[in-house]
Amino acid sequence: MSKLSKLQSTLKTISAYATVLAVSPLSALALGDTIDLKGINNPNFKAITEYRPSQMITAGLNILLIIAALVSFAFLLFGGIQWILAGGDKDNTEKARKRITNALIGLAIVFSAYAITFIINALFGVNIFQLELKQIGTY
Repeated sequence: MSKLSKLQSTLKTISAYATVLAVSPLSALALGDTIDLKGINNPNFKAITEYRPSQMITAGLNILLIIAALVSFAFLLFGGIQWILAGGDKDNTEKARKRITNALIGLAIVFSAYAITFIINALFGVNIFQLELKQIGTY
């Protein structure tokens, strides 16, 4: 591999990552004004000590599903970038294809888990995302 082709490959990689970074929401948020959070008294938000364990479990489940979906989507994007940068090389194209396939399977699993919780709620009336645990001995 010549120095010119290595340089071209490096420039392709840098430009692909720069494009992803440029269109990310973080770059748009960085352009805005700073927000002063002092003195905000919003009744919709409570201190963490005021939450019940059932609310923490609910929040944890929601956060886990969101993180899993975001990670799967990130792998999907990375696989797409890897495919673009493969440049026709069969091995790299195959690795990218496998990464994209696995990311799509991961997204399907996350969305299936989310759908199953709604089916359980519809059939049995148990809402896992708004779990209410009663104290033992109370009805």
